[in-house]
Amino acid sequence: MALSIKKGPQMRALRCVIYGPEGIGKSTLASMFPDAVFIDYEHGTDTMDVARFDTPKDYTLTLDLLNSIAQEDCCKTVVIDTADRLEQLITAHVCSKHQIRSIEDAGYGKGYTYMAEAWLEVLKALDKIVESGKNIVLVAHAQMRKFEQPDEMGAYDRWELKLSKKSAPLIKEWSDMLLFCNYKTNVITDEKTKSRKAIGGKRVMYATHSPVYDAKNRFGLPDSMEMDFEEIAHIFKDPEALKAEVIKELRASFKEANIAEDDVMAYLEAKGQCDGVSLEEVSLKTLKFMRDNAEKIIKKINQEDK
Repeated sequence: MALSIKKGPQMRALRCVIYGPEGIGKSTLASMFPDAVFIDYEHGTDTMDVARFDTPKDYTLTLDLLNSIAQEDCCKTVVIDTADRLEQLITAHVCSKHQIRSIEDAGYGKGYTYMAEAWLEVLKALDKIVESGKNIVLVAHAQMRKFEQPDEMGAYDRWELKLSKKSAPLIKEWSDMLLFCNYKTNVITDEKTKSRKAIGGKRVMYATHSPVYDAKNRFGLPDSMEMDFEEIAHIFKDPEALKAEVIKELRASFKEANIAEDDVMAYLEAKGQCDGVSLEEVSLKTLKFMRDNAEKIIKKINQEDK
């Protein structure tokens, strides 16, 4: 049997989770994803100019809709708003299937196991959508829970997905990018009264793990960013198209500064900061470095010329 080996990044649709406190703008952020269509369980987008599928009324209809989406060329991104409202449909389905009045009635945590199994069916359907080339965005609320480290003294509060205890880990593991959105508040101290007060309230999104919240990404994103889709838009672009876009920006910068491209390449090569002799041969990582530091590079070249 001949083995097929593929090298380098493999482009595919992405599995994203956006969560945070109510009213921070999670749905608005999700609406900025490429060609997004909502499954709006909460009707929170009723006042927004977005595209929507008919909202399924129960768990079975949800699976039917997801399987249909996977087979149709209808959009580029499917947004489920919200995951915690979908979990309510899952809870109703589990209770009906096992003829119990509430999840707790199943006994010994079995109800939460049944819910996790139902979630796995949903994730399997979502993966089919991803395989068809469409991104998935799960929007969810956040809740604060008391967390105790097994090897540490004491406990502390942390933000987590507002989902059941066995389901939340499944969603986190499944996602390629888990973004926690919150308000960044600065606390200042009055020098006269020594009283402290909070100011600001800037909206930010976190992309890496912290003891006080869950977050992750597989794209080298910074720890925190402004809550703006432009901060992550590059992830959804084809690498070659993105490379061409960065090269165009760089050449415009060189032209404006009246500096030759060859001089830039020679300068970077001498500094050991270049991995090619032309912009087309340079890696995307190096191109991004050149773009982010174009002003400094041009300034240093002009100084050396003098």
